[in-house]
Amino acid sequence: MSRIITISREYGSGGRLIGKKVAEKLNYAFYDKELIDMAAQESGLAPEFIEKSEQNISSGWLYNMMLGSSYAVGTTGSTPGSSNPILPLADQIFNAQRKVILKLAEEKPCVIVGRCADYILSSSGKFNEKKLLNIFICADFNDRIERGIKYYGLPANDAKKIITQIDKRRANHYNTFTENEWGNRKNYELILNSSYFGIDAAVDIICNSAVID
Repeated sequence: MSRIITISREYGSGGRLIGKKVAEKLNYAFYDKELIDMAAQESGLAPEFIEKSEQNISSGWLYNMMLGSSYAVGTTGSTPGSSNPILPLADQIFNAQRKVILKLAEEKPCVIVGRCADYILSSSGKFNEKKLLNIFICADFNDRIERGIKYYGLPANDAKKIITQIDKRRANHYNTFTENEWGNRKNYELILNSSYFGIDAAVDIICNSAVID
C-alpha cells in the first residue's frame, strides 16, 4: 500500500474530512492541525502564532513585511550582523513544518493535509514515488459556499469572498515555497471533485488507489 497520502484541497471541498476518513479506513495516522504544535516545538515559535500565520500568509515576502523582522530575532540562534543571518519568519515556519512532515512520513503510514506536504515529500529524494499518493480535492463553487456556511460558520453574505480569498492565500503560499503550481494536475496522482463523487465515494477511490503491487 502507499505509505504516505497527502491531501491538498480547495476550501470548502471537504478535503480534510475526506483525508480523515481515509486515515480511519486504512488505519493510518492523520495529521492536520497537529502539525502546528509540532512545528512550534521545532521552531520555538508559539503555536498560536503559527496558526495565525497560516490564516494570514499570502507570500513569504508580504508576510514578513506585514509582521516585521523583529519577530524573527532569536528564533534561529543568530543575531544581526552575524555570519548566519536570520531567516525570514515565513521561511522559519515552512522549514519547521518541512522537518516535521519528513520525520512523520518516515515513522509510519499517514495521511497529511495541506502544508505543501506533496511537494516536500516528492522533492525530498527520500521516498520511492510508488510510496506516495498525492491527492487534490476540488468541488463546485456553489457546493463549497454551502459547506462553508453550514459546517464552517461562514456568514452567508461574505462566504463567496472569504472562500476566494482563502484559496488565493493557499495558492500564493504553495507557489511561493515550492517549484510547483497549486492545483496543477501534474503535481497529483488523483484530482477528485467531491461534488461529483461525494465524500464517501472519494474516500473509497483514494483507499483503492492506495493499494500498490
